[in-house]
Amino acid sequence: MNEADALDIVQFAIWTVLTACGPAVGVAMVVGMGIALVQALTQIQEITLTFVPKIVAILLVIALTGPFIGGQISAFANVIFERIETGF
Repeated sequence: MNEADALDIVQFAIWTVLTACGPAVGVAMVVGMGIALVQALTQIQEITLTFVPKIVAILLVIALTGPFIGGQISAFANVIFERIETGF
């Protein structure tokens, strides 16, 4: 295994992590910004108002994008196992 192989594996691993967590993080940001706007407009500073909608939105997104996330992780695992099998 040389430096190019190691960099390729690290790049693929980082890309897999970003694509796997991207939908949940994106929805959390959008919902958080929306709730912050509502709190600023209404001046309601209830701490549970920020967490409960975010948790529900993230769970829904993970449930909907679960096959995509699993596919990304499976593809990464297959590439790694193929490289191990061929000896890099």
